[in-house]
Amino acid sequence: MIAMPPAGLVSRLRNAFAALLACLVTLTVAGCSFAPGDETEGPPPNPLLYEIASADGAVEGWMLGTIHALPDDTHWRTEEIGRVIDSADFLLVEVSDLKGRGNARSIYAMLAETPGLPPLAQRVPPELQPRLLALIKRGDLDRVDFTALETWAAAITLARVDATGDPAHGVDRALIDEFATRPVRELEGLRGQLSIFDRLPERDQRTMLAAVLSDSERTRADPSRLQRAWLTGDAAAIEASTREGFLADETLHRTLLTDRNRNWAAAIVPMLADAPRPLIAVGTAHLVGPEGLVALIETQGYRVRRIGAP
Repeated sequence: MIAMPPAGLVSRLRNAFAALLACLVTLTVAGCSFAPGDETEGPPPNPLLYEIASADGAVEGWMLGTIHALPDDTHWRTEEIGRVIDSADFLLVEVSDLKGRGNARSIYAMLAETPGLPPLAQRVPPELQPRLLALIKRGDLDRVDFTALETWAAAITLARVDATGDPAHGVDRALIDEFATRPVRELEGLRGQLSIFDRLPERDQRTMLAAVLSDSERTRADPSRLQRAWLTGDAAAIEASTREGFLADETLHRTLLTDRNRNWAAAIVPMLADAPRPLIAVGTAHLVGPEGLVALIETQGYRVRRIGAP
């Protein structure tokens, strides 16, 4: 078994993985100077928020791009977001159990742990081994038995080391709390999400790990850039980032992003046809671009309009 470090590593892993897809390790936000909690020094918060309407103009639901970890006291809830939260009949998220109340630990252990794997240093190119050792030290992960941790799980663990924010303040979790008296549905669930990574061939898992290590110095130099891009709703920067880092690899891009978008769209469209109106809250990177949820839902005859567009 893995010797887990303190402070709820399983929860950190799940949120690190989600943040990895939603905001991407390689996201560049040039020209975006907003700092969380400092509205007087930059533009006001404006996360990606969309209204979904039928061809006759009737509002059928909403979509909000989320981020899964934020610093405490980050002001992200706009008046428009508040109105949408109040209007929606149910919440649709990637994973509904973000507090580990269910069997998250056993799911993680079943999928991520395989005893007797090669040392992690042997799973990265020689030139990246110094960065690997540095990340392990900075993250106080010396007690983690990486020979029992599959490569995708190791990549997720290390990706979180230099990131800022706390999953306890993630937008998904805040929304789930807001819908305590209304239904909350999930698109994948924890097992479904982690299984996507677990099914990756080892070569693709190593591509992920190498990308995390390659980007580690840039992440460390500006660890809050992901929050700034999300908070200002910079759709162009977010879309550009979906072809960077490990998502520049076509296989990983398809498996981790576009295939999931298509699966989600196929599940969402029938919900829009029903009377209850959903607030669909998923990682921001899933909304943008020609293969994002906005475009996919529009192809089904719906009108998707950004609320609070600059």
